[in-house]
Amino acid sequence: MKTLDGYLQDAELAHGHLCAGQVLGVRMAMCGLARLGIGDPQGKDRKRLVTFVEIDRCATDAVAVVTGCRLGKRALKFRDWGKMAATFVDTATGKAVRVVARESSKSAARSRHPELDSKNQQQMAAYREMPDDELFEVKWVKVELPPEEFPGYKGERIVCEACGEGISFRREVRRHGKVLCRACAGESYYKIAPE
Repeated sequence: MKTLDGYLQDAELAHGHLCAGQVLGVRMAMCGLARLGIGDPQGKDRKRLVTFVEIDRCATDAVAVVTGCRLGKRALKFRDWGKMAATFVDTATGKAVRVVARESSKSAARSRHPELDSKNQQQMAAYREMPDDELFEVKWVKVELPPEEFPGYKGERIVCEACGEGISFRREVRRHGKVLCRACAGESYYKIAPE
C-alpha cells in the first residue's frame, strides 16, 4: 500500500480537488484494507476485494482510488443510504469489515485545530492525524454475495418482454407471467419524454 500522502495525491488527481471528504475516504479505505490484511488492492490482491459505499460524495471517489474497486469492474457497489460508510469484503476469505465515520469526528476536528479558519481546513488537518478508533467505528460484518454480484460473473442475458431491452446479471423482474426490466416493472427513475 501507498502512504497516506501518496493516496491523497492520487485522490486529488482523480476527484479534481482535495477536501475533507477525500481525506476521510482515503483513511476509511486504508483502515478497512488493513483490518482485512489486504496489502496490494490494485496488484496481487485486486480480485479479492468487493467494496460497498453508502454515499455518493467525495469520500466515495477516494475509496475507489485506494481500493481500485470500480463500478465498471463490478467490484464497487453503491447503496444510496446517505451514510459516510463503506464495507470491504475479502472474497477469498469471506471476511467483511464495515467502517463508519464517527459523527464526533467533526467536533474533534474543530477542537484539534481551532487556529484554522474554515471547517474544511480543520477537518482536513484533523482527519490526517486522528487515530482510526477516534475517526471511525469499525465492525466485522457478514455480507452474502450471490454469484451474479461477483466481478467476472457471466450470466444469461434476458430481453424485457415490454421494451425489448437486454437485462444482465439477473436484474429482471417476473410479473404476471412476463419477464420485465425494472423500469417496465414500475421502478423507473425516468419517464419517456415527447420528441
